[in-house]
Amino acid sequence: MANSTIDQDHDFQDHDFQSLADPYRRELLAHCYRMLGSIHDAEDLVQETYLRAWRSYGGFEGRSSLRTWLYRIATNVCLTAIDQRGNRPMPSGLGAPSDEPERPVVASPEVPWLEPVPDTVIGADAADPATIVASRESTRLAFVAALQHLPPNQRVVLILRDVLKWKAAEVAELMETSTASVNSALQRARAQLQQAAPERDALVEPTDPGQRELLDRYARAFERADIEALVELFKKDAVWEMPPFPEWFVGAETIVRLIGAQCGPTPGELRMVPTAANGQPAFAMYRRGDDGVHRAFQLQVVAVTSEGIAQVSAFFDTRLFGHFGLPEELPAEAPGDVPGEVPAGA
Repeated sequence: MANSTIDQDHDFQDHDFQSLADPYRRELLAHCYRMLGSIHDAEDLVQETYLRAWRSYGGFEGRSSLRTWLYRIATNVCLTAIDQRGNRPMPSGLGAPSDEPERPVVASPEVPWLEPVPDTVIGADAADPATIVASRESTRLAFVAALQHLPPNQRVVLILRDVLKWKAAEVAELMETSTASVNSALQRARAQLQQAAPERDALVEPTDPGQRELLDRYARAFERADIEALVELFKKDAVWEMPPFPEWFVGAETIVRLIGAQCGPTPGELRMVPTAANGQPAFAMYRRGDDGVHRAFQLQVVAVTSEGIAQVSAFFDTRLFGHFGLPEELPAEAPGDVPGEVPAGA
């Protein structure tokens, strides 16, 4: 009888924990992603957070909110992971740009590169437009890349204070330090981030009517292999980077030379499927193989300003397609549907 009572208590505790903690899962995933710069790592660390929290829930005394308690566990899990795995850079954070776009690029798979995150995974509450804008700004690829340059403790303070809008005293409690130390770390983090982070007002919002037309032209240029048409879509000082290749390139003309030399597509060889990542427009690019099948090739995250495309980050890790709900292959198209091809008898 005693064992039955214990089992019932355990089942009640398990159900109680799940119902109370599950609503925080998405925001904890966003927190871990900002800390680590990897959707794969973030998902693993959220699982670890919930496992640790479930094991310790019996001793949770409620002296802080459950949300604060979960963030404390998640933050400690992230700090341990950073200590073990290091930071995740983008190519533009490792050195000077290349001025030889025709020179073959060499992958560096040993580098733990930054990864994009699907908007659908960490999207904000659609009922709150202000929250949506703030969520986009704090997950933009350049912002997350800039966070990777901060020491781990400064990264925690800046995310909790400037992104999540916690009070200094709340952050001090979570980190078991003084409010003065938190304020000092925040000041240093802001100063360093100012040099690397994007200007928040520079990027065009996804709802801008001119953005869709520009992105449609961008996709058509690739699908029709009209690479020269890309020149007028890029800003003059646009940036192109493509993990796991450490080389990166600056300037519309240089980027077009790179695509022509390294990719050299033919009409219909590439297909572009629109998606969204890090609060920015994105494309899944599929490339046609010798058997005529279009298979996952790269995932592009695009930064658009009022002056044109400012940056393209092309990720060649096709494992990301699954996280975005994208297929590995595209269904075949009729000849007349393939951009750049003409139907027989036309």
